[in-house]
Amino acid sequence: MISQSAKRYVIAADLGTTSTKTLVIDREGRVVAGHSIEYPMHTPTPDRAEQNPLEIFAAVVRGIREVIAKAGISGTDVLCVSFSSAMHSLIAVDREMNPLTACITWADNRSVDYVAPLKEQWNGHGIYLNTGTPIHPMSPLLKLMWFNRHEPELVSRTYKFIGIKEFVFAKLFGECVIDYSLASATGLFNLRRLEWDEEALRVAGVSKEQLSEPVSTTHVMQGLSAEYSRDMGLPVDTPFVVGASDGVLANLGAGAYEPGVYAVTIGTSGAVRGTVNEPLTDPQGRLFCYALKEDFWVVGGPINNGGIMLRWVRDQLATLEAEEGRRRGMDPYDYLTELAAQVAPGSDGLLFLPLLAGERAPYWNANARGVFFGLSLFHEKKHMIRAVLEGVVYRIHSVAVALEELGGQAKEIRASGGFARSPLWRQMMADTIGTTVTVPDSIESSGLGAAQLGLLALGEIRDFSSIGDWVRTTARHEPNMANNAVYRELTTIYSSVYHQLKDQFDAIAAFQKKHV
Repeated sequence: MISQSAKRYVIAADLGTTSTKTLVIDREGRVVAGHSIEYPMHTPTPDRAEQNPLEIFAAVVRGIREVIAKAGISGTDVLCVSFSSAMHSLIAVDREMNPLTACITWADNRSVDYVAPLKEQWNGHGIYLNTGTPIHPMSPLLKLMWFNRHEPELVSRTYKFIGIKEFVFAKLFGECVIDYSLASATGLFNLRRLEWDEEALRVAGVSKEQLSEPVSTTHVMQGLSAEYSRDMGLPVDTPFVVGASDGVLANLGAGAYEPGVYAVTIGTSGAVRGTVNEPLTDPQGRLFCYALKEDFWVVGGPINNGGIMLRWVRDQLATLEAEEGRRRGMDPYDYLTELAAQVAPGSDGLLFLPLLAGERAPYWNANARGVFFGLSLFHEKKHMIRAVLEGVVYRIHSVAVALEELGGQAKEIRASGGFARSPLWRQMMADTIGTTVTVPDSIESSGLGAAQLGLLALGEIRDFSSIGDWVRTTARHEPNMANNAVYRELTTIYSSVYHQLKDQFDAIAAFQKKHV
């Protein structure tokens, strides 16, 4: 039998919104191989965003098997499998762990009508201060309020309400556990007591027995069935580390855990995050506070509309340009950013509010909608493409401003996620925020963070400082202050446009709900 110390590799499984990514990472932090399996998001109505949990589970099993093959290693070389996951999902399951609902994702807005009552009638702000999860339809707290009032018969048949990572572990090991990190993103978990919050449970209409057992992010499970051992190519006793949410692990994987060093991740959605040593909530309710470990907390804010905006541009606005990119042998996204680079910073006065999926921080407005503002006959398709890219950065900027008020001035931003592949997008961020942006050599920061957490869970490292050399910087962008002046002027207009349209967003969202 190979000893634990002789096993050189950790598998990181990152359950994302659009795909599950699996990575083989060695003890020096090098990504040996990676594999990604995509799955669809189903939006049968404008306020719903669902996925098939069985598809995601199958992607995990197949992804682990295929990344092992890609790396050219044996399952016996794997020290552990450690997990990262998107937050805020909810699935109703029966006692046999069969899903009774789809996986209701963070982007689902069906519970929007419960935001105002929760804030005004049921001490929503007090619940936020205890749980660290802002009051928004993304939260499982509000999803459960919706289910109790709209699907009472389904609720009566439900054994547990769980998230997607809990579903994966329940299928693999037959137990329902939730790590402190994902629990702290439910709106149901008391940050300071590290247990389910009684007031939040009462408002949600569930008992703690209907939820998973909270455990540390370093909790280890073993004992794969012969079927899953064979399907994944791993020994039955391979340790599986429960892990944490993708957001907090992105900070860890990017090395953003010092004061003033903020992590910005833009994947499908996006977020800005900094770290603190104890729970910290925002008196104005703009920011989240989520756990990584008992002495390691991440404060920040998410945006709904990140890289998914560039996909929307490709599929709905620039199909001919995307095809031209393919004809030239280019990734369509690279060609679109080439077009955007032909336009001056500020898109010649064209603004885009990228609120197609509503918005989270700092507005927490599920009814927000997308807007082109300033459009004239002068503007071309390339202006619109650049305006969309800049609009996403303006969203990040608004969260960074709130975070700096609470956590101090940013002195460096570590960029990760799919947007970090784009030098243009990275420079836009440096110019808009007015802060140096650096890029780690691997943009898969959530996966790297999961691997680091796996080593800690198995006692292979004492703390995260011992693997500080995992983070190697490959690019550095200093802000262009002339561009920064342009962006400062435009972000002021951008914010004003949002606030002037706030009531109209509610009106158009109500119309869409009635007629679409």
